Order: sequence, then structure tokens, then C-alpha cells
Amino acid sequence: MPRAAGTPGAALGAVAAVLLALGAAPAARAELEVCPTCALRSVRTAIERAAPGERIVVRAGRYREGNLVVDKPLELVGDGEAILDGGGEVEVLTVRANDVSVRGLVIENSGMSYTTDLAAIRVEDARNCVLKGNRVRNAFFGIYLAQVVTCVVEDNEVVGQAVSETSSGNAIHLWKADYVRVVNNHVAGHRDGIYLEFTRSGVIEGNVSEHNLRYGLHFMFSERNTYTRNTFRANGAGVAVMYSKHVTMRENHFVDNWGAAAYGLLLKEMSDSEVLGNMFARNTVGLYAEGANRIAVDRNVFVRNGWAIRVMADSMGVVFAHNRFVGNTFEVATNGTRSYNSFLENFWSDYDGYDLDRDGVGDVPHRPVRLFALLVERYPVALVLLRSPLLEFLDLAERVMPMLTPRVMADHRPLMRSRL
Repeated sequence: MPRAAGTPGAALGAVAAVLLALGAAPAARAELEVCPTCALRSVRTAIERAAPGERIVVRAGRYREGNLVVDKPLELVGDGEAILDGGGEVEVLTVRANDVSVRGLVIENSGMSYTTDLAAIRVEDARNCVLKGNRVRNAFFGIYLAQVVTCVVEDNEVVGQAVSETSSGNAIHLWKADYVRVVNNHVAGHRDGIYLEFTRSGVIEGNVSEHNLRYGLHFMFSERNTYTRNTFRANGAGVAVMYSKHVTMRENHFVDNWGAAAYGLLLKEMSDSEVLGNMFARNTVGLYAEGANRIAVDRNVFVRNGWAIRVMADSMGVVFAHNRFVGNTFEVATNGTRSYNSFLENFWSDYDGYDLDRDGVGDVPHRPVRLFALLVERYPVALVLLRSPLLEFLDLAERVMPMLTPRVMADHRPLMRSRL
């Protein structure tokens, strides 16, 4: 029953109302401090004692306490060289709660397992997590997010010591993660730099992924994601985009991805996506498209690749427009004599046509598929004849009387000068 106006409870309520009106705030909750010489020396004990929403500050020191589990909303902050050490035996930090923030920690030496994906930091079944400014060293999996929503992974450095794909995990691994931002991280020395599976509506921006054994970025069955201003450098292969749709890749750098089966960007069983304003430089293959449909490849630069583009005959509706091709060994290669893709207003450094009306567009089409490129697709061993004078004669004959190269794979409006 409601209290009468004159009861002590009513008086206290009136006082609270006055304080609120004057802008008085509740007393700040105490911060828990952990350090080797503090009263509280254990991170585990601090997590157990902390009330939901409290902040734990871990001062410089090495804390080897096995697997630490966060099961309530907390802010866990490292101050100085605060190291959580898994001793090469366990998963170091496991988060199983919403609204957890982990910042500024050094987390190293997670265990390795062939049956369990042990990680330096794992977040599972959670919302609104923030992992920012951490340094992960010598981990099996670095940062692992599973079944999370609206999390941020930002400004972390994740560096491993992988020597084989079977004995290493991924630096940043997302599985069933929606609306996640992976921003400005540096990842290296793992199986894949960044891996996504069944991930939707994410933003991957400003990351550097380099010297990973397999891919700089690898994702499958992941829709409506955006990849912007990342650098994928010197990986086993650059980026593999598979079994996905509605993907935008814009202003990224794919550089120095060399190897027998290496490429800057692989599009496999992809549809309704965009590749815009990227740089492909010094890759074995710049862009490889297999089973790619309705893809816009626009305003990209392809410089000094082995093959600038390899587009397989099962790809349809790929439009290459306003790109720049400079100094590539092969501009375009395919494995068929028919094509359902198109080229429009690209700049080709190998174009030897003319522009009599001086409108900046060549008066004769450019056919970027060389006869030798077709021969190499069918007989890879023929690549040893790359510098043979005979091949120059064959290419010249094919340009004068094209019979074998796909006639539809021609740019009918090649640019005389690059607009990029």
C-alpha cells in the first residue's frame, strides 16, 4: 500500500527528488586495482569480487592464473605492461557476458589443441563487447568471437609464430557474428589473418594483415559486409571471398601476395557485389573470379601482377569498368572461348591503338586476352616459353586475325590516358 505523505519513506523520497533536481549524481562505484604489491594481487579474485558494471584496473606485472572467465558485465583495463599469461596450456580469457570491455592488456601464450579452438581472448554468446588496444602474442587463435552481436574489435595487435596451417589458428576469428566492427588492427603470423563465417552486416576497416600462412582475409557464407581501406600484404594468398553476396570491397591494397596458387583477391561463388577503387600490385594473380556473378569491378589499379585478372568461363555479368592496367605480364586470362562479362573504358598500358578524333578514347577495340594466355590456361608448362620471340609473332597474328581469343572479351572504348 502507498505510504502516507508524512512517513519517513516519503521524506527520504522528497530529499532524493531535490538532489536529483540539483544535478547531484550517485557516488561513483569504487575501482578495483590489481598489482603485484597491491592488497588485491589476483585478476581472478578481482573478477569474482567485482559487482556488475565495475571497472578492474590491472597494473604492470605478469599474471599466470590459468583460464580467466568473465561472466558479468565488467570493464577490464590494463595499465602498463599488464600481461595475462596462459603458460602455453589454456585459453587465457573467456568472456560469457554482455557489455564487457577488455582494453590495454597483453595476452600471451595460449594453449594449442587439435580438438578445441583455444584462444587468447574468446567472447561467446554475448552482445556489446569491446576489445580495444590489446596486444596478443604467441596464441593459437588470437581473438575469437562466436555468436556475438554489435561488438567492436579495434586497435589490437595480434602477432603469432605459425609454422604450419595445421598447428596454427587465425588471428581474428568470427563465427556467427553480426554487426561487428573490426577496425585498425594489425595481424600477422597466423593461419588466416582475419576469418569470418556466417557473419552479417560487419565492417572490416583500416586493418593490416600480413605474413599469414594462408589468407590475409578469408570469409565464407557472410553477407552484406563491407571491407574498406585494409592492407593485405605478403600472405600465402591475399583475400578469399566465397559463397557470399552483397559484399563491398573498397579502397583496399592487395600487394606482394606471391606463390604458385596466390592471388590478391579470389571471388568464388559470389554474386551481387562490388570491388571499387582497390590497388592490386605485385601479386601472382591480381583478381581471380570463379563462379562470380553480377560483380562491379570499377576504378581499380592493377600494377605489375603476373596476371592482372583471371576470370573463369563460369562467371557471368562481371563488369570491368574504368580500371587501370599497367605493366602486368598478362592483362586478362580465361579458360573458355566465350564470355558473358564486359570491359568498358579501362586504361591499358599495352594498348597500341590510336585516337584520331582526340576524344581520349581509342578508335579501335583493345583485346586484353593474349593467345599465349589461353595456351597457358590449357597447358601451364607452356609458361617456360614466356619470353620466346615466337610468342610475340603468335600474339601479333592473333591481333590481326583474331580466331581463338574470345571476341566478346574486348574493351570497345579503351582510354588513351588513365583517369585514376
